[in-house]
Amino acid sequence: QLQASGGGLVQAGGSLRLSCAASGRTFSRNGMGWFRQAPGKEREFVAAISWNGGLTYYTDSVKGRFSISRDNAKYTVYLEMNSLKPEDTAVYYCAADMVRKEYEAEPTIYEFDYWGKGTLVTVSS
Repeated sequence: QLQASGGGLVQAGGSLRLSCAASGRTFSRNGMGWFRQAPGKEREFVAAISWNGGLTYYTDSVKGRFSISRDNAKYTVYLEMNSLKPEDTAVYYCAADMVRKEYEAEPTIYEFDYWGKGTLVTVSS
């Protein structure tokens, strides 16, 4: 029900745009997020967006470089990634929250109910 795409191989300093297409209008009513998991590491929060796009949240390491947005008419969430660094290399997952419309603090994996299969982002130095 969530399909992430847009990953690939890019040089450090480059850009990528990830997309997450959701099936069903339910996804347009609640928060959505992006997480990533590097080899040998736990899945970590990257960015989240409230149901109407009015609020966005970012982990400190991507602030100023990444931008999350959504188009509810297309049931799609985007993650624009600029100034990519080798440490951004990971499988990126989009996730949908079926309960909350927005967050008071940085959300965790436990706030999200549906997960896409992930798309690999590799940043070479």
